[in-house]
Amino acid sequence: MTTSTASRTTRGRRRVLAAAAAGANTGGTEVGHASGTYSHDTGYKLDFSRTTCLTSWVHGTYTYIGLRGDGAPQYEAASGNVYADEGNHWDVTYYSCGC
Repeated sequence: MTTSTASRTTRGRRRVLAAAAAGANTGGTEVGHASGTYSHDTGYKLDFSRTTCLTSWVHGTYTYIGLRGDGAPQYEAASGNVYADEGNHWDVTYYSCGC
């Protein structure tokens, strides 16, 4: 990875974190989430409040990749992480650290 690519990646992560901070982390590893390899239980998923700021960022920055099996629209970051709009919150699967 070049220095400029690493710098852009770092800036992008900071923007996502700032947008998410405008809302609240509403779910993590607590009881009640589905199990599986890439799940809340294993630490790969977090839920964030569906704020205007975060929603605008996701829609404007990431690639729409279609509907999830439950009908939630999904957006993919360049890192491969997936943001699913579950209506009242964002369900985010972190496949990588964004590096």
